Amino acid sequence: MIKSNVINLNKPEQIDPLQELLREGARKMLASAIEAEVTAFINQHDTLKSEDGKAAIVRNGYLPKRPIQTGLGDIEVEVPKVRDRSKSGIKFNSSLVPPYLKRTKSIEEFLPWLYLRGISTGDFSETLKHLLGPEAPGLSSATIARLKQDWEQNYTDWTRRDLSNKRYAYVWADGIYSNVRMDDRLCLLVIIGSDETGRKELLALSDGYRESAASWEDVLIDLSQRGLKRPPQLAVGDGALGFWKALAKQWPETGQQRCWVHKTANVLEKLPKTIQPKVKDALHNIWQAESREDAHQAFDNCIERFTPKYPKAMDCLAKDRDSLLAFYDYPAESWQHIRTTNPIESVFATVRLRTTRTKNCGSRTTTLTMAFKLIETAQKKWQRLKGYQLLADVISGVKFVNGIKQTEDLKQEAA
Repeated sequence: MIKSNVINLNKPEQIDPLQELLREGARKMLASAIEAEVTAFINQHDTLKSEDGKAAIVRNGYLPKRPIQTGLGDIEVEVPKVRDRSKSGIKFNSSLVPPYLKRTKSIEEFLPWLYLRGISTGDFSETLKHLLGPEAPGLSSATIARLKQDWEQNYTDWTRRDLSNKRYAYVWADGIYSNVRMDDRLCLLVIIGSDETGRKELLALSDGYRESAASWEDVLIDLSQRGLKRPPQLAVGDGALGFWKALAKQWPETGQQRCWVHKTANVLEKLPKTIQPKVKDALHNIWQAESREDAHQAFDNCIERFTPKYPKAMDCLAKDRDSLLAFYDYPAESWQHIRTTNPIESVFATVRLRTTRTKNCGSRTTTLTMAFKLIETAQKKWQRLKGYQLLADVISGVKFVNGIKQTEDLKQEAA
């Protein structure tokens, strides 16, 4: 008999006993946690009595079983019910499995991440079948389409939020281009801010025309109209002239720090590859200097050393001297954060990946929503700035010289 090499694709997949064991263990642990939760709830109200003197809050069976999508697949949960004999309107809702919960938080975050990575709405079930089970229930194209509508509403609500209680020490600004259907080159204008607690958050995400001054000005005006009356102390960005023109007009008192990563790349591209390592070392000597005076000396040395042979590269460096060294007027603990636009570069890398894989992102709204969901998810993992205890002083206008806070004693000593 000749054995066939054809694989029967219709053969049902074998059940993984380890996966089933883990799922059953998770179900039991969840059930125990919910039981402990309802017990604590009842004990919390044990002093409340009904008219006949009996306990007012008592167990009253269970709600119908329902599945919850998790990383281990579907897990059935059975949430207890309680009865309020005092008719005070007391109800029990599990914090672990709140009403209408269909999937765990990790899955909720995973769905937009997959979409941003280039998975189309029709491929979600196939992609997730090994994670959520062969059927991947609730993840049809229609379900994903509804989720996208929810994301769009989330973005709309976010763009209208009140900013009157917000104060920011630093902001980072950058733009990313994307081809969108039926539109010209869409540029996403992004601003990330750091408040006085050192926490970074997405401050603005809008669309503009090729990072023009008018587009950036619209973004800054919108922030002011929604309550951001006090401009940040320092703005960090690349060499896009549109942003700096808008900043000088709308927030003239805000300091300007040019990104050293972008400036280094701009200088090196004007040089032969053989000389680039030497110039790069010279540039490092500038921004790694301990003081502004040392940085100026390293700046002069670099200009003097390479100008005779590479004048265009050195002109590119020299024209932004002051804005490249602005960080010396802020706490030394913040220097590694404010010398570059790195806080948003990694986020943009994923947005670029999505737009490259899909060739276009569909509509303008889809593109903005997609970027918003990505940054919103990434924002939850952003860490505080080092030395955040000094940011309240920065916002208040306290002076720093070479990264050191200037107290009255230091001012008198310097005088």
